[in-house]
Amino acid sequence: MLKSIQHNPESHRFEVHLEGLNAYMSYVLTEDVIEYNHTIVPKALGGRGIGSELVKYGLAYARVNHLAVIPSCSFVAAYIQKHPEFQDLLVDQ
Repeated sequence: MLKSIQHNPESHRFEVHLEGLNAYMSYVLTEDVIEYNHTIVPKALGGRGIGSELVKYGLAYARVNHLAVIPSCSFVAAYIQKHPEFQDLLVDQ
């Protein structure tokens, strides 16, 4: 896992700063539900698994804080589909 991922609660996102660029996963938090709505990784940082690390970090945050997850970002949804160990976090719909 990237050691430089930081939670920025004021901006509602998890961020990593590499090579002068910013990658992040943003969220909306309501009561006991966190909705991951965007994952942004600049092209220059692409192909290194940074997006996956951001998602893994965000899902770990949800688990530790007993939050249900809504993956409205397609990248987050695809990650959860490929990693069934996180499917228990999904909001019952």
